[in-house]
Amino acid sequence: MLNLSSLLEHSAQEHPERTAVVLGDTRLTYAELLARSQDVAARLRHHGIGRGDKVALSCPNVPDFPAAYFGILRTGAVVVPLNVLLRPQEVAYHLTDSRAKAFLCFEGTPELPLARVGREGFDQVAGCEHFLLLEGAAGARPGAAPSAEAVATAAEDTAVILYTSGTTGRPKGAELTHRSLAMNAMVADRLFATAQDEVMLASLPLFHAFGQSAVMNMGLLRGATLVLQPRFDAGEALALMRREGVTFFAGVPTMYWALLGALGDQAPPDRLRTAVSGGAALPVEVLQRFGKAFGVDVQEGYGLSETSPVACFNPPGLPPRPGSIGRPVWGVRMRLIDDSWRSVPGDGPGELAIRGHNVMKGYYLRPDDTDSVIRDGWFRTGDIARRDADGYYYIVDRVKDLIIRGGFNVYPREIEEVLITHPAVSMAAVVGVPHPTHGEDVRAFVIPVPGTDLTEAQLIAWCRERMAAYKYPRSVEFRASLPLTSTGKILKRELAVEANGETFSA
Repeated sequence: MLNLSSLLEHSAQEHPERTAVVLGDTRLTYAELLARSQDVAARLRHHGIGRGDKVALSCPNVPDFPAAYFGILRTGAVVVPLNVLLRPQEVAYHLTDSRAKAFLCFEGTPELPLARVGREGFDQVAGCEHFLLLEGAAGARPGAAPSAEAVATAAEDTAVILYTSGTTGRPKGAELTHRSLAMNAMVADRLFATAQDEVMLASLPLFHAFGQSAVMNMGLLRGATLVLQPRFDAGEALALMRREGVTFFAGVPTMYWALLGALGDQAPPDRLRTAVSGGAALPVEVLQRFGKAFGVDVQEGYGLSETSPVACFNPPGLPPRPGSIGRPVWGVRMRLIDDSWRSVPGDGPGELAIRGHNVMKGYYLRPDDTDSVIRDGWFRTGDIARRDADGYYYIVDRVKDLIIRGGFNVYPREIEEVLITHPAVSMAAVVGVPHPTHGEDVRAFVIPVPGTDLTEAQLIAWCRERMAAYKYPRSVEFRASLPLTSTGKILKRELAVEANGETFSA
C-alpha cells in the first residue's frame, strides 16, 4: 500500500462500523469518514482539481481534517497543510509559494476565525482559483459522486508539501511522497504493540508532521479510534484520557511537562499504555517524573518534517535510555558528519545525517536549498548528536542553538538538563546573548515552581557548583511562561531576539 490515499479506504473496508474519530459528542465510523472524504473529492473534481494540483488545507483537529486530507489525495492532488495560526499575509505567502490551485478552509470559531483570515489571505493571491469552506460541506449531497474511484498515483508522486517552521528564514515546503508517508505510517505502526481497542488522543496538530504521520496516518492504518483535541489543554487531555479510555498518547516535551502539572495528586488515567515523545529533546527529569506518576515509560523518538517524520526511535519492549532518541527505524540509516559531509570518527559529536525511504524529495521549487541539505541521498538535519556503543543516538543540540563562549562550545540542552533538576525550577530554556569580549554569554529563562522563592543570584551560584566555568548562566530571567510554537516547542529564537543587544559581565 504505497498510495497514501488508499490508507483510509482499506481500513474502512476492513472494519466499516468501528469508530474512527471522536470530537465531543460527534463519533464517526470508518465508513462515515470515508464517505466524507469521498464527498470532498467530488467537490474538488467539480472545480477541476486533479492529479498533481496543489490544494491548501487550513483546519484544526476536527473530523473535517482527515476527511479533507484524504479527499484531496483521492483526486490525485497534493495536500498543503497550513498552520491554523497563520495571519492573512502568511496564508498568502503559503498559497503563492506552493502554487495552490484551491484552498479548503474550516469555518473556525470567534477565537480562531479561520475562514475570515483565510479569505483575506486568499484575496491577496492571483493564482489560487478556488476558496472552499469545509464546515457543513461533508456528507453526501445531491449531484455528488462520492463513490468515484480514487485517481491512480505513483509511489514517487508528491502527496504532501509540509512547510518548515521558518525559524531560520521564510518557510520552505518539504515534498513528501506517497511512498515516504505510507511507509512511515507502516514503520511507526510496527514500533508499537496494538490491540483491537486502541484509542489514540490526537492532541498534536494534524497539520504538523508529527501529529499527521505518527498519530493520524498510523492510527487510521491500524484501525484505531482517534480522539481529537482541537487545541491542547493538559487538564482537558487528562479528562479525555479517562472518559474515552485512551491507550496511546504522543506529544512534545512541553505537553508532558504540562500533564505532570495538571495531574497533581490525582490518580493517572488507567488505560494509558503507550506514551511517545518527539519534536524536541525530552528533559530526562521530565521523562523520569512522568514514568513514575503515570506508570508508563515514555518512548522517545526523533524526526523532522523532511523525514516524514519518524527516523529514529527507542525500541519498544526495552527500557528507554534516558536522553536517547534510540536507533534508526527500519529502512533508515544514520551517521554523524562534519561541515564538509565527512563522517565523524568514533561516537561524535557531529551533525546527524539521515538516508532512507523517509527522506523528502526536496524543498518545493528550491533546488539550491535542496542541494545544500541533500547529497547522495543523505539529508543533513542541522542537529548535533552523539552515539553510544550500542548504536543509540543522543541529540546534543541544534547547530544553530550552539553558544560559543570564549572559544568553548556550550550546548544549551546540557545546561537546561541541569537547571531542571533544581527543586525550585519547573522549566528552563537557555540561549546565547552577545558579550563584548567572550563573543557570546549564557542566559537562562526559567519558570519557577509555584510557591518557591528563588533568586537569580541563588540559582547562578547553584549552577557554578555543578558546571564548568565557561558553561554556567551569567544571567537568569524568571518567567510565568515561555513562548511556544503551535506544536508546543519552546521558541528560543524569540527569547534570543528579546535578549539581543544585552551584555553581561563575566
